[in-house]
Amino acid sequence: MKNISRWITPLIVGLLIMGAVWFLTDPGTYIYYPRNGIPVKLYTILTVVIGAYCMYGIYLMAIHYFTNKNKKIKIGLEYVVMLLFAVFWNTLLYVFIVYIIENGTFNTTDWIRSSGLSISISFIYYMVLRNNQVTEEYNRQALQLEKTRSNQLETELKYLRAQYHPHFLFNALNTVYFQIDNPQADAKNTIELLSELLRYQLYNMEKGVAIADEINYIKSYIRFQQLRMTKRLAITTYFDEALDKQKIYPLIYQPFLENAFKYVGGEYWITIQLAFYEETIIFCIENSLPEEAPQTRKQNSGIGIENIKRRLALLYPDRHSLNIRQEEKSFVVELIIEF
Repeated sequence: MKNISRWITPLIVGLLIMGAVWFLTDPGTYIYYPRNGIPVKLYTILTVVIGAYCMYGIYLMAIHYFTNKNKKIKIGLEYVVMLLFAVFWNTLLYVFIVYIIENGTFNTTDWIRSSGLSISISFIYYMVLRNNQVTEEYNRQALQLEKTRSNQLETELKYLRAQYHPHFLFNALNTVYFQIDNPQADAKNTIELLSELLRYQLYNMEKGVAIADEINYIKSYIRFQQLRMTKRLAITTYFDEALDKQKIYPLIYQPFLENAFKYVGGEYWITIQLAFYEETIIFCIENSLPEEAPQTRKQNSGIGIENIKRRLALLYPDRHSLNIRQEEKSFVVELIIEF
């Protein structure tokens, strides 16, 4: 559609010149007004339209020349040159029409009257073409810059994901290791559950998933962690029934879950809540602290937390809030994601 409009535009410009000549000036004195019948009218229109297409091609070459990065020509000088060209081109058309079509003679007064308006239209046409070219080039560069930025962000996200997997596997293999001396079924169940978790991670990392799938993953992860935790660990969960088809990037909550299970102590409890309220997903996880709490400050640092902070900044810029705080007897993480 864009290419078609480019080819039609010179025709419109040619007809505009003829229309301006015939309807905005005195037809008795204006040389472009053919006084020799319909055939001469048609020849005149055809001449002006062909001239407009030739002018269009020359304008494109001029724009390419003047906007070339290697050319350091001021825009004022460029417009002066193109104005002189418009004068030359319209004078050439005038002479052609007078001598070839009408078999007349050159008349300075008629030339001034006939060319003044057509020169103005031709020069304005050049400025419009040039402005469109500059705009297209700017948009192209902006799009290329956005693509480059998008590729850089995607590369960084892949790097952050690559950081996460070894960290998760290290903790998971530790769980299997401590179950080796237990009945064989325990280790088998753990490996089966681990494979389920890894399958979700491998096949859902590149796209958004339904929040219901993420909740199922969280439940599986909790069961996995319970295999290696003491029986006295009390886990309380609440998952809002309104959370179902909403899309979210996977494994956003994983580092917070890992830290809660890693640093839980003291009264030995963990509470996990996931709610939907006014187009936001509210996640809150809290774990009790051991008697010697200073070491738990690591929950607010480390690769896992720094990793997820960066991922959130990339995936939900200006659409999330993360609050991590240590209270007297517990450690709390609150994450709100806006749709």
